[in-house]
Amino acid sequence: MLITEFLRWLHILGATVLLGTGSGIAFFMLMAHRTNDPAIVAHTARYVVLADWIFTASAVIVQPVTGSLLALQMGWSLTEPWILLAIGLYLFVGAFWVPVVWIQKKMQTLAEEAVMANRPLPDQYFRLFNIWFVSGFPAFLAMLVIFWVMIARPQLG
Repeated sequence: MLITEFLRWLHILGATVLLGTGSGIAFFMLMAHRTNDPAIVAHTARYVVLADWIFTASAVIVQPVTGSLLALQMGWSLTEPWILLAIGLYLFVGAFWVPVVWIQKKMQTLAEEAVMANRPLPDQYFRLFNIWFVSGFPAFLAMLVIFWVMIARPQLG
């Protein structure tokens, strides 16, 4: 029982880190972007990228490990429809996260170059920001659905 509770705690903690870090990163990146100041964007993006690697990447690893172990501990098959739905949504979120991390790093680089050259943010930065911004919506909504699936464990199929 203690193992189950520990796994559940780790799994919930990992999910909280994913949702919280993602929301925080989106907020701070958006606020920096709104200043249109390359120095603020570069500074913020540097920490956004770092936070993604420290918090998000570690939670991305913890989630499938704790989820699989927890399911086995609870006696659930990993082929339960609700578990498969959660896994599919998790992969969907990951399909957005991987390019977004690259985009954030590229936006950071472009902002740093603009600071060094004492120029405004280039057009490429704004194109990347738009992709980054739009990519957040389906990923965030999918995360919310994963939370619901984990809590409700709906009977599917």
